[in-house]
Amino acid sequence: MGKYFGTDGFRGEANKDLTADHAYVIGQYLGFIAGNNGGLKAAASKEHNCSACNKLQTCPKAIDKFADAHPGVDITRPRILIGKDTRQSGDMYEHALAAGITAHGCDAYLVGVMTTPGVAYLTRNGKFNYGIMISASHNPYKDNGIKVLNAEGEKAEDDLIEAIEAFIDSPTKELPFSHNSHIGRVYDYSSACREYACFLTDALSLDKNKPFAGCKVGLDCANGSASSIAPGVFESLGAKVFVRAHEPDGQNINLNCGSTHIEGLQSFVKENKLDVGFAFDGDADRCLAVDEAGNLVDGDQIMYAAAVYLKENDRLASNTVVTTIMSNLGLYKALDKQNIAYEKTAVGDKYVYENMAANDHMIGGEQSGHIIFRQFATTGDGLLTSLMIMEMMLSKKKTLSELVSPVTIFPQVLKNVRVIDKTKAMEDECVKDSVQSAQDALGSNGRILVRKSGTEPVIRVMAEAADVQTCEQFVDSIIDVMRSRNLVVE
Repeated sequence: MGKYFGTDGFRGEANKDLTADHAYVIGQYLGFIAGNNGGLKAAASKEHNCSACNKLQTCPKAIDKFADAHPGVDITRPRILIGKDTRQSGDMYEHALAAGITAHGCDAYLVGVMTTPGVAYLTRNGKFNYGIMISASHNPYKDNGIKVLNAEGEKAEDDLIEAIEAFIDSPTKELPFSHNSHIGRVYDYSSACREYACFLTDALSLDKNKPFAGCKVGLDCANGSASSIAPGVFESLGAKVFVRAHEPDGQNINLNCGSTHIEGLQSFVKENKLDVGFAFDGDADRCLAVDEAGNLVDGDQIMYAAAVYLKENDRLASNTVVTTIMSNLGLYKALDKQNIAYEKTAVGDKYVYENMAANDHMIGGEQSGHIIFRQFATTGDGLLTSLMIMEMMLSKKKTLSELVSPVTIFPQVLKNVRVIDKTKAMEDECVKDSVQSAQDALGSNGRILVRKSGTEPVIRVMAEAADVQTCEQFVDSIIDVMRSRNLVVE
């Protein structure tokens, strides 16, 4: 991770850590790079065999189709798409980014309030040079962030992020401005919300004539990006929809609602006797579910159900699920019984997707609810995940609790330890010995994980075991060793 950008973009408190000036400078750099790379016509000159690729590429046929659907758009000009969630500061960043982009000869298309996966889809499907999402995901409203996507709707490559950071820190920030007819324009692209909604419904392998008819579905939109999209999508598919936290006011995003406060949806499902409930985060790239009894169904359980369903339908090409190191041991034991393989990456859906793309895996994600269905998307998509869960339930004629019942979630205890030096703490021989001793004692019935925080002077110590008391015992024993070695900030 860099100085400004982490695994999920440049994030911080609005106008304190992340300012309008930062947004303008990022817009400048991306506008300049896109302008020098040329527009769609330039990219179309590259030969590409579309039939051999499952991604939407900038090829001549795709450009012609886009041009026919958007008359009046000059496809020779470079174009960048900007979306945002419902935070009060989103407008400020949107306009600052657009100013930087257009000052350097690139057009800015404002889609308005949109989910992060929606921006990713529209970026690749609309043949944009880059996509930008303004969001701090599950953080409170006072925070905001900027995520940069490449032309394929994937999180931007490390070399581009490094170049942006270098430009932010450059004392001169000298880039040639555009003049006359080369200055960019700003376009309202809010109509593209409909395109994304159609993509979501088209992804279903069900009868398209009201397939959710008779289903009572709860939606917690976190007062975020899903608020204006999710209810309409489910209603169009025939569901009887019960919605909470769908009236954003700029300051109530994620406030006691959404996937980070799942208890609200759990009560909502039980009170209204619903068949299932789905909770999204601020930018709707996450989805956690609640079954008919009000029980939480997390990302690990969702991945299990999806992997089994895809395998049963010959859609799990590599017979592998990609998880992060934080996934629960119960998931792996359940996958073993289904003879489904798995791989583990560092924490972050960026790393999950990179592994999936490199190895042609079709399903992956995180315990937190970032689930990637690579047949359809390049990033976690909360709305798509909720629709896929509905497809599983209806196709198999099972409740959500029945779909995930083979997964026994092991209790986890995670404690954060503030240390003087993260590297020194991780490499201390006595600490490593204590970790190994704990793992040896647990054997195959538990797991120890010790890792550095990417943003704080903190070591995270986690244990999984058959009961919470055992977890606490081993976590505390490791922390005690750190303390005895004078590694902990008291």
